Amino acid sequence: MPMNLLHSLPRLLSNQRARLPVAALVLFLQRTPSTRLTTAAIELTAASPAGAILTRLFASIGALGTVHSLAGATVLVATQPSPVNLTTASNLQLGFTVSNTINIASWKISGNLPPGLTFRAVEGGSTLNEPGTLQAPPSAGTDDGYGGTTGGMTTTTPILTGTPTQTGTYTMQLQAFADSALNLPPSLTFPFTIVVAAAAQPATPPTFTTQPAPQTITAGTSLTLTAAAGGTPSPSYQWQKAGVAIAGATNSTYTLTSAQVADAGTYTVVATNSAGTLTSNAITVAVIAVSSSDRAPSIARQPVTQTVATGSTVVFNAEVAAFPAPAYQWRKNGANIPGATGATLVIAGAKSADAGSYAIVATNTAGSTTSTAASLQLSNAANFGHLINLSIRTSLTATEPTFTVGAVVGGPNTTGTKPLLVRAIGPSLAAFGITTALADSKVEVFAGGSTVAANDNWSGDVALSTAFAQVGAFPLASATSKDAAVYNADFAARAYTIDVSAVGGSVGEVIAEVYDATATVAFGATTPRLVNVSVRKQINPGETLTAGFVVGGTTARTVLVRAIGPGLAAFGVPGTMPDPQLALFRGGDQVAGNDNWGGDPQLTAAGGSVGAFGIADPQSKDAILLITLPPGSYTAEVKGTGAGGSALVEVYEVP
Repeated sequence: MPMNLLHSLPRLLSNQRARLPVAALVLFLQRTPSTRLTTAAIELTAASPAGAILTRLFASIGALGTVHSLAGATVLVATQPSPVNLTTASNLQLGFTVSNTINIASWKISGNLPPGLTFRAVEGGSTLNEPGTLQAPPSAGTDDGYGGTTGGMTTTTPILTGTPTQTGTYTMQLQAFADSALNLPPSLTFPFTIVVAAAAQPATPPTFTTQPAPQTITAGTSLTLTAAAGGTPSPSYQWQKAGVAIAGATNSTYTLTSAQVADAGTYTVVATNSAGTLTSNAITVAVIAVSSSDRAPSIARQPVTQTVATGSTVVFNAEVAAFPAPAYQWRKNGANIPGATGATLVIAGAKSADAGSYAIVATNTAGSTTSTAASLQLSNAANFGHLINLSIRTSLTATEPTFTVGAVVGGPNTTGTKPLLVRAIGPSLAAFGITTALADSKVEVFAGGSTVAANDNWSGDVALSTAFAQVGAFPLASATSKDAAVYNADFAARAYTIDVSAVGGSVGEVIAEVYDATATVAFGATTPRLVNVSVRKQINPGETLTAGFVVGGTTARTVLVRAIGPGLAAFGVPGTMPDPQLALFRGGDQVAGNDNWGGDPQLTAAGGSVGAFGIADPQSKDAILLITLPPGSYTAEVKGTGAGGSALVEVYEVP
């Protein structure tokens, strides 16, 4: 297995008997293809115990050979091609450096001593278990009386066994002594060999940590497939198409700079090491041909950054202009989200792990584009996003002098009652330039079949004026205007119906309003909320029904807005609008719209979560929006595409 042996300076040791100064020996082992061991010059000065004074020692060690990688245990071999020049009564530092990826089993310095010299291991260094053992070959060498030998030397003692995190420079300090009875030259040579044996690493078969992902691209664009596998030793890779190896595709990433239709197919990658072979998941690559009439995708409306309450639903939407219709892929932090292949991404019960950056990739035969990234942040604010006002604007006529609004108070895990302000505004609309305002309106609130509140003329009631100011409702024209309003601090959590009617045969435009009158400081997780408002109304050709609502609090809220026409036929409703169209505005800007809902299963799931009735026909031309909105005022407009008819308009808070 390849090894990375780091360049370092060996720790230099001082002799206790001779008090010799230290020397610098550098052992540099460079990574594959071959590891080389070189040294700098050694310079040291010492006194001989025999009385000979050493003035200078120069040892030049060059080109110590290569370190070879073998199967099983790895043996690191450094061979001296020419002898070391040394002087008696001197210290010789020999050492090696290992990286933190090697578990050392043993080391050995060996060589033949010149006759008349003694080598002795003076000190092994702080990283050695013991200084080492000097052994004389049978044919030469005698005990020198100091724990060393003359005539030959071999060190075989293992110096380190342990975990691969151990690292460092290991130095054996040897000391040369001359026999004073011999007339030896002042400079001798010493050829030697250093052998470092690394313990065999346990082999483990490959396992994929990253599987390749399917791709849909346009012909002529780049294709990149990526995988990653672990194992010991590190595995090699071979990409395959339809089970056949791709020549030269032997990296963890396979790239085609200009993919063509012929490159479409099924791809796998095989990871192999000495312990086994593993094939990745098979993935499909689709390459779409380009037609001259095709138009590459462009993002018409970018996804919006959202901050929502922890545990709530969040929706990322994007609108894309393209021909033909594109395929979609949502990404989180740059990685594809499995199954997120629609224009809308819904995250239910958002938690901290969902926080991050989201973008959508749209691809068709003409090209591909990626939206700007929108971030998701989670908040535990007490005053989280919720509906605080719902209103319906429409007209009352001689043939239809009454309409009914439905409202639901409650929400998961809520308790207690809810203060509500309900108004039916006709005459006071004239102050806003509406010349066709209803002259006299009336409001009645029902719980089941029982009337729980009613008013014909509000008569300037002080308690009502106070409630208007508290919720931010516009003041009425005068104390004598024939608008209607009721306020109750203790509406029970349940469903209500609100009838708004014309009095005395008057006709004209009217607004029905429901306000959450809970003070901000009193709002919390268990406070009942306005979770739904709905109205069923005849909408004639060319007319528009307007439903307004306000998201209060400090975080965004997801709402489901539906304009149901054909879907009412299942309930026996006659004269339904055949094709309602829905547009959502914030101020004068349209933020979303829908004509036909298309049977989107995410919309079906959202409807089920709020208790809305299901739409049997996924091809029906009903209009539905599921969207996360930051705090603010919004207006939903519903009109028929062509013919008019009866339509049900609903706004739901999505938990």
